[in-house]
Amino acid sequence: MNTVEVEGLFHNYGLKGAKTPNAIDGVSLDIAEGEFFVLLGPSGCGKTTLLRCIAGLEHPTAGTIRLDGTPVVSDGKFVPTSRRSIGMVFQDYAIWPHMTVSKNVAFPLRVGKRMPKAEIDRRVNEALALVRLDHLAKRPATQLSGGQQQRVSLARALVREPSVLLLDEPLSNLDAALRGQMREELRRIQKEVGITAIMVTHDQTEALSMGSRVALMEAGKVAQVGTPRDLYERPASQFVAEFIGSTTFFEGSVLETQVDEKPNRYVIETALGKILAVSRQPWDKGDAATLTFRPEHVLVRNAGPLTTPNEFPGVVRSSAYFGDGIELQVEAGGQLLRAKVAADEGPFEIGDTVNVEIPFRYAVVVAS
Repeated sequence: MNTVEVEGLFHNYGLKGAKTPNAIDGVSLDIAEGEFFVLLGPSGCGKTTLLRCIAGLEHPTAGTIRLDGTPVVSDGKFVPTSRRSIGMVFQDYAIWPHMTVSKNVAFPLRVGKRMPKAEIDRRVNEALALVRLDHLAKRPATQLSGGQQQRVSLARALVREPSVLLLDEPLSNLDAALRGQMREELRRIQKEVGITAIMVTHDQTEALSMGSRVALMEAGKVAQVGTPRDLYERPASQFVAEFIGSTTFFEGSVLETQVDEKPNRYVIETALGKILAVSRQPWDKGDAATLTFRPEHVLVRNAGPLTTPNEFPGVVRSSAYFGDGIELQVEAGGQLLRAKVAADEGPFEIGDTVNVEIPFRYAVVVAS
């Protein structure tokens, strides 16, 4: 069952009749019950606007949004935020400084509701225990660290027992060490509660490590949606490949197609030579092709006979030590390609002649 369904959604911040680009440009998404779904993309791509449309904080120009199968946005219909089964964690946490931790968490249950005090206390205690702050229930909010404030904001979002948890850049105000801890905590809490979560982030590490699926957005559109591994290992376009992580591109043309194989395989003619590659989409013989592959997928060996497909001679032009590995720049086919090898491999010195191999399953043909 889908908890959130978005169909043909458009949103434009311009005045009526003004020609301004759409912040959301025809987005359609289905988000299943219990998913941790991530909206990823650069600043201005529309990811936060989309989240705010789902929350009811923006009124879309056109399209449909359903929560638990019920339309909350459709032709002539707009359900306000207060009547949507959502909880939201904002980037700045929005903690009331004059209240204690427990009163901050209880606030959504006391406003506009007639809920018995015993039920409010039960929900607040459960929410604080879930985020591991029950021992700080009586502490003033002003005496909390950044990480503790974020947990209070999360408990407050969950105390209403919503169908969907919306997270707008929830980790961006934390330092690097605390971000790592809170990534694990957010996933633990989401799995423990079993709630559908939608998180906005511009951080690729957060998206890949936390999302069960990721939608990468560009200029108001969804460039690709899939599992983190799908986006990383099978990018659909040059934009996706470059945004998700470090990569090398080679231009070429399709020399041969092997579409009877799964996934589709193609022989690409490049300056490096003929490269066997895979792709998500179909290509025809003669098509211009952009080939991409990740540094950690490139195999580097001491120079010798070329014995395997996709193996080529090269020369090491630079070497940088990163603790967990060494990143090399190897000149091959008149172009530099990046390779990341284990720290105990080699050693490879600048000027060394080497063999580089690009396993075909990691060489991907993408749209330019």
